[in-house]
Amino acid sequence: MAGQCCCKMVGKEGDEQFYKDLELAEQEQELPPEVEEKKRKGALRTGYTTGTTATAATKGALYALITGRQVEEVTVSLPKNNGTATLKINWTKIEGDKVTCAAVKDGGDDPDVTHRAEICSTVSFNSNAGGISIDGGKGVGRVTKPGLGLEMGRAAINPTPMKMLEQAVREVAADRLKKQGVDVVISVPQGEEIAKKTDNPRLGIIGGISILGTTGIVLPYSTASFAAAIRQSLDVAVAMGAADTVVLTTGGRSEDFAKELFKTLPDHCFVQMGDFAGYSVKQCAHKKIRKAVIAGFIGKLTKMAMGVKQTHVAGSHINMEFMARLAAECKARPDVVKEIKSANTARHVSEIVTKNNVAGYFDLVCKNVHEQMKEYSDGQLEIEVVMFEFDGRVIGMHPK
Repeated sequence: MAGQCCCKMVGKEGDEQFYKDLELAEQEQELPPEVEEKKRKGALRTGYTTGTTATAATKGALYALITGRQVEEVTVSLPKNNGTATLKINWTKIEGDKVTCAAVKDGGDDPDVTHRAEICSTVSFNSNAGGISIDGGKGVGRVTKPGLGLEMGRAAINPTPMKMLEQAVREVAADRLKKQGVDVVISVPQGEEIAKKTDNPRLGIIGGISILGTTGIVLPYSTASFAAAIRQSLDVAVAMGAADTVVLTTGGRSEDFAKELFKTLPDHCFVQMGDFAGYSVKQCAHKKIRKAVIAGFIGKLTKMAMGVKQTHVAGSHINMEFMARLAAECKARPDVVKEIKSANTARHVSEIVTKNNVAGYFDLVCKNVHEQMKEYSDGQLEIEVVMFEFDGRVIGMHPK
């Protein structure tokens, strides 16, 4: 999921709702046990955004352009709390009247796909005194769809990084700006390939990654960044006319199956929500979307069926007890119920249910998901739940 940031809710009531919704997302986020433990101890290493990295490259290039000397590192101003960050310059290339510098994006312990990507900045002077022109080159995406808060056709450089870049230019080239202007072109050599692993193509950001960051710092496994990506995906969907129906999937595989099932829906109607089901349906309700289809496999759907507050209970005992209770409701034989209680995984339960022909089981899981998600959306959203087998067949649905 791309870490795009959309417009922040404003006003006291809006802020309160914003943070309540984020609290729900925090409850839903499922991390590997070792990461959860590190996060609890505050031991996860922070990193820097693509915006901060691009700013460092720009500052290094401008120093070299003005002085003719290369620098090994630069200090850039961060947009929050008057902070600063010192980043290394990976390489510098001086070509007559222009200079290119590269800095390597360090995302800390965050698993973002842009980690270790080389961010380059090419700077030159022009005759437009006082003017600062900032654009994207190779590997920086272009905006082709509405709903992102960015001008169509422009490079996908978000507002905060744009301000950081402008500030860096003014800090280094204040004297030169009295008589000349500065052109800055940000490029990412591997950006087009990296972008294929993000949500950029579905958001209509074509040809590369986005230059992002609202604080300049990457907080590893940040709930806020995942939540922002979901909000922005929904904003694009609404802006493209999808206020009638969106399909919320738990990942790429379930999305592929959902696209086969709902062939008439355009690409922008499909949003990967990951673990954030309750948060996503709340956002759908906020944005006045009429209907949300929730599509996934038995594991994630069972956790949704249990309710967000229960998904982080240590171990799988409660999960299996819950699954066994559903089997009992479906009139499964006592020995089958007992076998489910001892199952290893939700997928194992699925195999037991199928082997013993427990009629209505998967539909009942979907029904429980429906009830939970209806509650999270305050009943303002029409909801349909679809469960896939791992070969893409629909094995459960509610309502029918």
